[in-house]
Amino acid sequence: MNPLQENINLAISQITDHLAKNQKATAWQLKVMLKVSSSVLYLALGALYQQGKITLEADGIDYHVTWAQPANAENK
Repeated sequence: MNPLQENINLAISQITDHLAKNQKATAWQLKVMLKVSSSVLYLALGALYQQGKITLEADGIDYHVTWAQPANAENK
C-alpha cells in the first residue's frame, strides 16, 4: 500500500472513532484535530460517505459531518 492510501485509511479510522463517540463534527474541526491535508480529509470523508457511514451537509465553505451508523451497528 502506498503512503497516500495509508494516510487515507488512518484518517478513515480516526474519523470513524471520533464520530462514533461524538456523532457530529465539521470538516474543519476534523482537519485540525487529525492534522491532515485537505486532500486526505476529503478522500477519507468521500469513502465514508460512499459506504453510507456518514452524512454531509454543506454550510458555506464548511461541511457538517454526522455519523449515520446506529450505535449498535458497530458491534455487528
